Amino acid sequence: MSADSSPTAVAADWRGLAAIRLMLPGGDSALVALQGAQVLSWVKGGQEQLFLSPHAAHDGHTPIRGGIPVCFPQFNQRGPLVKHGFARTLAWQASADEACVDGDGLRLTLRLQDNAATRAVWPHAFAAELGVWLQPAALTVALTVHNTGDAPLAFTAALHTYLRVDEVTETTLSGLEGLVYWDAVADTHPRQQGALAFGGELDRVYPRPAQAMELHAGGQPRLRILQDPAWADTVVWNPGPVLCARLADMRADGYRHMLCVEAAAIDAPVVLAAQGRWQAAQRLAHLPRME
Repeated sequence: MSADSSPTAVAADWRGLAAIRLMLPGGDSALVALQGAQVLSWVKGGQEQLFLSPHAAHDGHTPIRGGIPVCFPQFNQRGPLVKHGFARTLAWQASADEACVDGDGLRLTLRLQDNAATRAVWPHAFAAELGVWLQPAALTVALTVHNTGDAPLAFTAALHTYLRVDEVTETTLSGLEGLVYWDAVADTHPRQQGALAFGGELDRVYPRPAQAMELHAGGQPRLRILQDPAWADTVVWNPGPVLCARLADMRADGYRHMLCVEAAAIDAPVVLAAQGRWQAAQRLAHLPRME
């Protein structure tokens, strides 16, 4: 199958880690690591849309800084598990030949099931899937959780999306206006006035907006971000210069080139009855420049 005639998926290597590369005839591509089912790259029109730290770990068990980490079954330190849960450091199952053409794009599904190691720290039976759907100028990532046990389970989760920007101080995010949010830096609950601007440390949890959000960079539209209603929350994060300088897996100026806009279900844990199923997606769509 030729990459210039039809969508193609191939086994790939990222700094020694197993990965799968998805490619479309028009040149769009995505790279997904099996560790954590983590999307590491999304290229549209020859331009990288996701931020991946050049100092990101690649030892096969340390969280990878950047791309779209999957936080499950715990967000951050909101519970007894390792920060952001165990899913982002475990090997998920998928192969390039399982990718399938879907409309004008290519879809890949990665799978993770409970095992002795997960049950030792989180005593639940589950099956998780991450669907990655690459289309021209768009990337959709969907997390599905199936409670395969005979008792209820509760979890929190997020798609910890790192967006690449040329300069964060020239970036704005609209669509959250009027929402009351938790400012985790100041520990306050103000109402959002106008579009978000960036510079210093910013860590906020918003209710998911009903409409799509839009990222503008340098005064130009860049991305439309749409999150399914099952994602009850939206997290916006940038470490700013002081915190970024303390992060071992980031360059000191790395904060200038990234912005996390995360689809999340964290303020109220998701409770799944026995054999229950939950699914939620986040869609990123590239916006054309204004003439």
